[in-house]
Amino acid sequence: MESNKKVFKAGFVNIIGNPNVGKSTLMNSLLGEKLSIVTPKAQTTRHRILGILDGPDYQIVFSDTPGILKPHYKMHEAMMKAVESALEDADVLIYMTDVVEKHDKNPEIIRKINEISVPVLLLINKIDLADQNAVAALVDLWQKEIPRAEVMAISAIHQPNLAGIIDRIITLLPEHPPFFPQGQLSDKTERFFVEEIIREKIFLHYAEEIPYSTHVEIESFREEESLVRINAVIYVMRDSQKGILIGKKGEALKRIGIQAREEIESFLGKKVYLELFVKVRENWRDKPSSLRNFGYEL
Repeated sequence: MESNKKVFKAGFVNIIGNPNVGKSTLMNSLLGEKLSIVTPKAQTTRHRILGILDGPDYQIVFSDTPGILKPHYKMHEAMMKAVESALEDADVLIYMTDVVEKHDKNPEIIRKINEISVPVLLLINKIDLADQNAVAALVDLWQKEIPRAEVMAISAIHQPNLAGIIDRIITLLPEHPPFFPQGQLSDKTERFFVEEIIREKIFLHYAEEIPYSTHVEIESFREEESLVRINAVIYVMRDSQKGILIGKKGEALKRIGIQAREEIESFLGKKVYLELFVKVRENWRDKPSSLRNFGYEL
């Protein structure tokens, strides 16, 4: 007698690739929600962020990771540890590239991908920036680099082919009960996403070293009936950076605060009172104690 019991599938779909190839944009587009912050600058993503997509008979746990880089300080080492763990615990691995980067940029990562046993989807992003012949040549090239991968050409912003990615992932997922309760969007807290929103505005409005020298931490998060009161500290590494971040008569910091507050209100669905402070914590990117306090796994 045939069983009418519906098969449920669930698994971790980990997205790795170089900085600025569109990993965060892809996850946000697949989820239909903005979880990972996105800026034109490299190394925007610093932590591994889970995004959970529920369906009637599946749960896809996407994992956005920092871009692959050669570490220059301990924060980079922690970021690359997140990439290594993504290679180890994936049920399906997405390796993301684009139409402009060189295919031989990460020989060690390519070697590791060729050695793992889980299904691999290789996504060539930003096809809107290249002609069809160039894209076809890249598909052939990547198929030779990672023979066991399924190669797909996409545009994470303009979204052709994204529905096909979801369908293919569901096919590849193992049978498994859901890992998270229905409706949960991420493993991260509201505080984390508020910190990320503020950090995104810093990346968008400051040049050179400022975005890469800052860390945002929520000091207090008080929910009232119709208002959320948030105090956040922006840590920098030097006094000179503090002055640049604040700006003349505080105008630069005020601009960051206004834009961050507007997006936080949309994210939380409540009015927000946001107060920003700037403090110096010298060389925090290379201090294990500071990095642990800031949520990095060393």
